[in-house]
Amino acid sequence: MKRRMTLGDFVVAYLEKIGVRHIFGIPGDLVLSLFFRLGQERGLKILTLSHEPGVGFAADGYARATGHIGTICVTYGAGGHNMVNPVAGSFAEHVPVLIFSGGPGEEERKLGTLIHHQAREIESQHRIYQEVTCASAVLTNPHTAAQELHQVVQQVWAQQRPGYIEIHRDMVEREIDVPKEIIEWDGRLHFPPSHPRKVEEAAREVARLFNQSRAPVIIAGIEIHRFKVGNDLIALAERMGAPVLTTVLGKGAFPMDHPLYMGVHIGEISPRKIVERMDAADLIINLGCLKTDMNFGNRPPHIVMERTVWAVDRRVDVSFHTYTDVGIREFVRALLRQELRQHRETVHYADNLQEGKPGDNEPVRVMSLLTTVNDFLAGKRKYVVVAESGDMLFAGLDIRLHHDGIYLAQGYYASMGFSIPAALGAQVGTGYRPLVLCGDGSFQMTGPEISHAPDFGANPIVLVINNGGWGIFRPVAQRPELLRIPPWPYAKLAELWGGRGFKVKTVGELRNALEQAEASSTFSIIEVEVGYNDLSPITQKYIKAAAKRSQPPRDARA
Repeated sequence: MKRRMTLGDFVVAYLEKIGVRHIFGIPGDLVLSLFFRLGQERGLKILTLSHEPGVGFAADGYARATGHIGTICVTYGAGGHNMVNPVAGSFAEHVPVLIFSGGPGEEERKLGTLIHHQAREIESQHRIYQEVTCASAVLTNPHTAAQELHQVVQQVWAQQRPGYIEIHRDMVEREIDVPKEIIEWDGRLHFPPSHPRKVEEAAREVARLFNQSRAPVIIAGIEIHRFKVGNDLIALAERMGAPVLTTVLGKGAFPMDHPLYMGVHIGEISPRKIVERMDAADLIINLGCLKTDMNFGNRPPHIVMERTVWAVDRRVDVSFHTYTDVGIREFVRALLRQELRQHRETVHYADNLQEGKPGDNEPVRVMSLLTTVNDFLAGKRKYVVVAESGDMLFAGLDIRLHHDGIYLAQGYYASMGFSIPAALGAQVGTGYRPLVLCGDGSFQMTGPEISHAPDFGANPIVLVINNGGWGIFRPVAQRPELLRIPPWPYAKLAELWGGRGFKVKTVGELRNALEQAEASSTFSIIEVEVGYNDLSPITQKYIKAAAKRSQPPRDARA
């Protein structure tokens, strides 16, 4: 970096300084100067996809899997507006993503006419992104541009949420002032500090409640991932000796093969053993758990204040006390410094699957598919499972990874089309091999992005669960014909796009296809035919519970 340099060169130098190595994007006329500057043969690599939603999901998957900022570059208007849905998902699920957009130059704006790609006003795109980002800026002032970019990136990291930078095309070659403090800065980003006395007070109170409890439970949420507290949580759980559950959104925040891991808590539709253990708990310690409907089985949680701890969003609620300015990292580490009485409980993992292996000649059902995938993953290292929204979002909750495996899903925002681009981003960032659980309906949204896998050096194994439509809605649809989708030759498409394709109907065929796919150096699509009304175990429970809640009270029906 230099005290005076072009804005384009500064952006490249700044991104390299904070450790960015990959940028996902699509070129467009109003961003070409910046796009090609980022794509110069230096430390940054641009990866292009076919449609902006795929770009957004890929950067999101990259950020989730690596723990680093996912970076995006798209054009103004037609490109930026296409990106809003993926960015909204990143905002909702606390994923650090940085979006660069182009824009019209000053001379174009002076014409006083509408500019192509413009929606309402030149500033409209920026206003839209203010709703789905934690910080944003349009860099028009050469004296403050460097500092404005720096401030946005600091907020992206501090809040673990998206940020937006708009650079109009005539600004890329403008010389800007770079403050001395940014030049001398080491490039490290930091989380906001907590109030030390409040942290200690909160930890002491929780430790006292824990030491008085006889059946405590720990629930790990998404902030354990986002604020890099995983190793500290493992140490805390082992000190406490209490069973650990995760939320739907937080699945993977605690190792799934750890002897203290019990499974996923999703309210009253959790596996029976988890429901019973939660009913018996006299202290529930929620660490980093967002209070979302999906995390509680689509109904408000039953909270008994006297035996509940919530540590999330930089505050800790202990019984009837609240401690503000307490981040999850400092709180967990403060708990580790307390004297904690170790509980001794044998924890049994619980899921919704039947025991025993299905026979090779059995037709594949979603239940047997999950059992077969778990058998396939057992003992394997460096796999990342990505679950699509819809039935596969619930199905994925019964997947169990071992060793250093990574699990990704949009467990709250739940946008269809997430999984395949996110899997590509995750493999680019980590080198881990993705296994994707995707319905046929979602595949028809962003599935063709898999054709970029060979260029990325990626080889995901994609299971397309084919039930001929948007099956999760069939139990509640009055007109099921509206849920049909056209039949695609998924396995053949894989071959045409440079991968391998398999079409399976039985459990034995599925096992064989998984083994062949694993041995292949390219990507694979395994089309799995299941019954028209076949759904995962949790989806079935979820729909039944929702239907039961929608019934009017008995006296109202009388």
